[in-house]
This record gives sequence, C-alpha cells and structure tokens, in this order.
Amino acid sequence: MPQPMAHISWLSSLRAFTKAPVVAMFFLGISAGIPLLLIFSSLGLWLREAGIERATVTYFSWAALGYSFKFVWAPLVDKLPLPILSSWLGHRRSWILLSQLMIIVAIILMASLNPAIDSLSMMAFAAILLGFSSATQDIVIDAYRIESADNDLQALMSSSYIAGYRIGMLTSGAGALLLASYFGSSIDHYNYIAWQSTYFSMAGLMLVGIMTTLVISEPSNQVHDDFFHDKREHIQLLMLFTLAIISFISVYYISSNIAIQIKANLAMVLSNPPLASVIIECLRLTLGLLSAWMVARILIATKLISYTLVSKSYIEPIKDFFLRYGWPLAWLLLALIGLYRISDIVLGVISNIFYQDLGFSKPEIASVVKTYGLIMTLVGGFLGGVLVLRFGVMRILFIGALLSALTNLLFMLLAQVGHNMPMLYLVISADNLSAGLASAAFIAFLSSLTNVSFTAVQYAIFSSLMTLLPKVLGGYSGSMVESLGYEQFFFITALMGLPVLFLIVWSSKHLKLKH
Repeated sequence: MPQPMAHISWLSSLRAFTKAPVVAMFFLGISAGIPLLLIFSSLGLWLREAGIERATVTYFSWAALGYSFKFVWAPLVDKLPLPILSSWLGHRRSWILLSQLMIIVAIILMASLNPAIDSLSMMAFAAILLGFSSATQDIVIDAYRIESADNDLQALMSSSYIAGYRIGMLTSGAGALLLASYFGSSIDHYNYIAWQSTYFSMAGLMLVGIMTTLVISEPSNQVHDDFFHDKREHIQLLMLFTLAIISFISVYYISSNIAIQIKANLAMVLSNPPLASVIIECLRLTLGLLSAWMVARILIATKLISYTLVSKSYIEPIKDFFLRYGWPLAWLLLALIGLYRISDIVLGVISNIFYQDLGFSKPEIASVVKTYGLIMTLVGGFLGGVLVLRFGVMRILFIGALLSALTNLLFMLLAQVGHNMPMLYLVISADNLSAGLASAAFIAFLSSLTNVSFTAVQYAIFSSLMTLLPKVLGGYSGSMVESLGYEQFFFITALMGLPVLFLIVWSSKHLKLKH
C-alpha cells in the first residue's frame, strides 16, 4: 500500500484534483451511479404506486444480480475488441461507450412500459438489461482508472469517482422521486406519464457519461497478453460466455414450474413460506452455476475451447488467491466477503417501500433518505478512511459490521413510532454513517487482498461475491415482511450481522495486513 507523501503541500494536493484523469473519473462516476437506484428504490416506488404487491416489487432487486456475476464476463470485456468502435475509440473507451448506450436503451425500454397494465416480465427483462449494462460499465471504468494514471493519482481518482457515483445515485434516487412527484404521481394517485417522463429524463442524463467518454483519451499503459489478440481466441471466449449464460438461464426456465410445487410442499413442512423460497432459490442458483461449469468442461473436453484460455481468464486468478492465503484462510476470507454487507443490503431492498408504508411522501424520502442520507454516508466514509489509517483495517471492519447490525434495530423503533420526521432523521443518520464507515473499511480490506497481477478479475470476483447472497435474500424481503411484519424482519436482519463479527475476529487472528 502506498505510503502518504507528507512532503507534498496541501495546495499541490488540491491542484491534483484538477488534473484531467481525476476530473474524468468524476463524470464517469456520475454515469456509473445513475443506473443502480433505477433498479432498486426508484423502480420499487414506481411499482408500488402502480399497485404491484410488495413481494413482487422486491423480486425486481434480482435484476441487479448482474453486479454479482460481473466476474463471469470481465475477461470478455477486458480482452475482446469491438468491431469498428475499438479502432475508432480504442479498447477501453469503446466498451465504456457501448455499455452507456445499452444503459440508455434499457432505461428507455423501462420508461415505455406501464407496470399497471403491461407485462411485468418485459419490465423485468428491461431491468435485467439495465443491471447487466451497468455492471459492464463498472468493469470497464475500473480498468480505465487503473490504466489511465500512475499510482500517485489512483487515490485521488478513486475519491473523485466515488463522489461522482454518489451524485449519480442522488440524481436517480432523490432526483427521480422529486421529478415523479412534480409530474403528478403519488401513492394515492398513480400517474404513468409522470414516471415515464422521469425515466426518460434519467436516460438523458446518461449523456454526461457519453460526452465524457468521447472527450477523454484512451489509456496509454494498457497491458494485454498477446495470447488474447488471436481472433480465434476471441471467438472462443465469446462462445464460452454465451453458452454458459444460455445454460444458466435454461436451468432457471426449466425448473420454474417444478420449483413452485416444491416451494409449496416445503413451506407446509417448514411452516415458513419465505424460508422455503430462499432454500429452493439457492438450490436453483447452485444448479445454474453447476450447469454453466459443466458447459465449460464439455467445451474444453471436446477442444472447442482452449483450456489455456479458460485457465488464464478464470483459473489462474483464483488459484493465485488460494496459494497466497492457503485453503482454510482463503475460504474464511471468502465467507467474510460474501456475508459482510448482508444485513444492510437485505434491509435496503425494502427500505423505501417501508418509508412509504409509514406515510412518508416522496419529497420527504428524497430530502431525508436520499439527500441528507448521502451527506451522512460521505461523512461516514471520510471518518472510516481516517480511522482505518489510525487503527488498522480489521478493527474498523469489526466496528463497521457491529454498527451496521445495531442500526437495523433502530428501524424497529421507527416502525413503532410511525410517521415521525425527527425519528427518521435519527435512523438515517445512524444507518448511513455506519454504512459509510463500514464501506470505507471494506474497500480497503478488499484492496489489500488483491494481487496486482490479477487486479481486474480478482477485484471483480470479490465485489461480485460481496453482493451475491445479500441480493438473493433481499429479493425475498417483501415476502418476509408479508409473513413476519416489519419489526420482526428488521430484527432478523440485525441477527444476520452477528456471524460476520465472528468471521472478522477469526480472520484477524490469521491475517496480517500492512496498514
């Protein structure tokens, strides 16, 4: 980890924020931050106003699972050139532009559908396309950031990107709610045109990212293996990804009717429908992943796909991680990564619907939860960064996990109090401060685990794993609330954070981080 350069003056540090790569990352951050809440909170409120039940609304959070599987196509994005675009813009910029155009298409498609009367399956498809496109943009921007400047600018570029990302989220979160309210939609008076205009506006704001992509320069210090410049290998990589995805989707499609019957039977045995759904869907996810793995094995066995290609793309980065830490510690670290954010992500999926059910208006949610909450998150992130430098990453990682679990209990009090603005401010302050602190420590933790030789793929794996299980469970948050009520649901999310504390303590005894 680079050491702080104390000899650089404060003025020089401030001037560094005006350098082109740092400024570019700010605007790319805005582009990356816009899509996320158009899948989560804003879409959730739109569907609720359209009369869609809570359980169905929270299932739409699965559309963002693309973020949890982006490591699957990261090698494809990293190495595969795009016809025409790559020769015009260069490899990184061409992929950034393509992902941004796909994001705009997905948002426009969502805006063209009225969930009150149109097919929810089509809306789900559009949301999945948005999640996939947005995750692709994240992959390329991360690679662009690493390659476009030396190490001494990386910290500033990351800070600039995060600031832009938060502003993008504020725009698509609070901004979208305010726009929909301004155009005339509310929980008592649903107006499709208001939400359509809002989503069209969000698609227009993506032009910020497109203009930035066209203005910036292609990174000069890209590193590509000659192996991947062979067009035959490009076709193989594309075929591997396509067939694996088809296999994964086919398992879900074929098992859909059977899963419904098994869920019903298991729910009767367990007397707990949400738990039965979680178990069955986890099994379906496992089967889907196994089918994709079997496809890869068959393609390699029949020599349609080069084993060397698969090894360099997926096996070597994973093998390196296990060799560096050893199998027992590596599995422990992966468990910690996969569970660290479980309590806040599962709660976050249904949080906006919860505020709305308590009687808070969209302007109130936008001003307190989104705008004020953003400020508290930034403060928490800054505080977390300072504390990590002062006390080390593992201690702050523990404190962040503890606070994230404890603040979920405050939501129980809010559920009892009801529509109360001072209580809402208190809950949002505590929740976002702890989330910002925990995120700062967690990012530092993930960065410390990454080998610079496999940065793109390893970091994609870590960031995918950290949201996979929480998002799968988050999709059932609506069903859990329907069965248990809000107070018991919040208590369960707090309990979800307890195993994380034991994993941190256990990991810290065996892991030595240089901070």
